[in-house]
Amino acid sequence: MQLERLIEHIVTRVNLNLRNPRADVRPYVSGLVAEDKFAQYYAFYALTPHHPLYFRFHSSSLAGTYFLGKCEVENAVLYKSDIRGDELKKKGTVIKVGNEDVLVYADEIISIRNSILLKTLVHNNSHDPESLEIFRIRNTVALHYSNIHGTCTEGLLLKPFGTVDLSTLHDCVVGVFSYVQVTELSHEHIGDGLVWVRADDAFEFKYQYPENALKKYVDYTPGKTPRGDFMDFLESRKEDFMPVYASVVPELPSDVPESALVSPYAVVKGDTQIGENVLVAQRAYVENSQLGNGANAQENCYIVNSVLEGMDVNAHGGKVIHCHLGQKVFTGFNSFLRGSEDCPVRIGSDSIVMPHTIIDAEEPIEIPAGSLVWGLVNRQSDLEVNSMSLEAFSELKGQFRLGNMTFEGAGKLFVEGFRKRIEHILEENGAYFDDEDTQGHAQKTQGSSYSILQPYPQGDLKGLCPTVTIGDSCHTGRF
Repeated sequence: MQLERLIEHIVTRVNLNLRNPRADVRPYVSGLVAEDKFAQYYAFYALTPHHPLYFRFHSSSLAGTYFLGKCEVENAVLYKSDIRGDELKKKGTVIKVGNEDVLVYADEIISIRNSILLKTLVHNNSHDPESLEIFRIRNTVALHYSNIHGTCTEGLLLKPFGTVDLSTLHDCVVGVFSYVQVTELSHEHIGDGLVWVRADDAFEFKYQYPENALKKYVDYTPGKTPRGDFMDFLESRKEDFMPVYASVVPELPSDVPESALVSPYAVVKGDTQIGENVLVAQRAYVENSQLGNGANAQENCYIVNSVLEGMDVNAHGGKVIHCHLGQKVFTGFNSFLRGSEDCPVRIGSDSIVMPHTIIDAEEPIEIPAGSLVWGLVNRQSDLEVNSMSLEAFSELKGQFRLGNMTFEGAGKLFVEGFRKRIEHILEENGAYFDDEDTQGHAQKTQGSSYSILQPYPQGDLKGLCPTVTIGDSCHTGRF
């Protein structure tokens, strides 16, 4: 079959890139998804008046994948992934690179080639100054519930629940549940459970999970589906999404304010309240919860039996269960905040929960307002080595160690950078909407229609999507 040959072609291309650090992606890809499934699911391209229309799909499988914005996919296998281009740079935008003002000469486009993305979130807007018009993903294998956010890749194995963020990566391996935001990285092998944030000479934050502790949550053997609490949680709610994807026009909740958006490809159930300017993205799940004004639940986020007071950011893959979040709490990528009815978790306003944080409460846990939290927290006492007040962190200079966390540089710049990013996310998602000039994703993607892309159901091309091109890329050559 052509699909088998395509997968083998991609494996060969990725392995060529990964000669150094000597990685072989074949064991990770072999038998990963039953090939019949690639013929069962349609892909869908969102059409809105606010996002330029262009898509080109050639020699690829797109089973169950969502697209928004200008996209090109060639010789790639995408399975139930999200390719979100709502922040692609527009032609004529001026970008500051060092002391230089650089003009964006054409609308930015997402271009994916020779890659396998399995249940992966791709969010646009390249931070590579050498590639402002093209958000490239080349020769990349990204596995279960991983995130590629603002990051161009060329030669990458991204293991389950891993995240690469606001960076450019060349020929790297990023381990299970590792988070990397380091501007640029080449020929590196990042192990499992590392949270690494670096900004040139300004600061460097590192936290390393204890190996034995992490296996409880995500235990992974190449070529098999991950096991552990993360997957158990997701699998237990899997059936709730089946009616959503069984219909070309899913039913929308009736009690959503006009300024808010609940994607037709999200699940909202139970006694749930949606406030003004709220965004609930596709593949998000909200149950018996309150989302106050301006809060959001991004792709693959789960909000269960929780209260979000308002302006709360839940980044891609964040899970919040039996929690009470004050105003403007940031929950980072793939974080897992699990309280229970007897052991609730309360997080005070203006707090930052670092990406890939696990708070799994064995007793009631209360985190003061204005806190920075990271790592593994099971009990209140764990916060002594896994949190600091943002005020105290801002005072850090030079080298600092606390538990499994090390920091070097200026804490003030680290905190200011996070706060600036949180404001950017709120603005882009429409949390501050009050007129046309302050519209964000929650307002601009209302009333979207969807172009449905069916795969070949049988024959030698089974599972592949027919070649299709619609719209104008605004680029004069191949890329």
